[in-house]
Amino acid sequence: MAFLPLVALKVALNYLLNLPSGLTNMLPASARLRKSSEISAVMKSGTRFSAKLVVLHVANGTSGQSKVAFAVGKNVGNSVTRHRVTRQLRHIVSPVLSKFPIGSHVVVRALPPAATATFTQLTENLEFAMTKVPKL
Repeated sequence: MAFLPLVALKVALNYLLNLPSGLTNMLPASARLRKSSEISAVMKSGTRFSAKLVVLHVANGTSGQSKVAFAVGKNVGNSVTRHRVTRQLRHIVSPVLSKFPIGSHVVVRALPPAATATFTQLTENLEFAMTKVPKL
């Protein structure tokens, strides 16, 4: 029986290794805000751009690359719902992160209605909020 999990793992790895680049939509580690102090600084001092489902907090960073973090609180839903919303937001932001001003730090905060929103609605809301950011 131990043979089946190994086969499944081998098939999954083979699939991932053969994907054309850019299809995984994974944010590189260098494009992520990781420290809670950085995230709270962006949320406190950054400029807010709101939509119905998300709020963007944007601040000037010290690095040359734009960085992003996601804040999906317990008011959005249970753990499964929060992680689904986070994955969807990450998938939406990954290809458009370069459109933010160079060196900016961005925190994408999900609002409670994001829990029941479709992927298309999240995309439209995030794009709407991004149009409000200067120099996009």
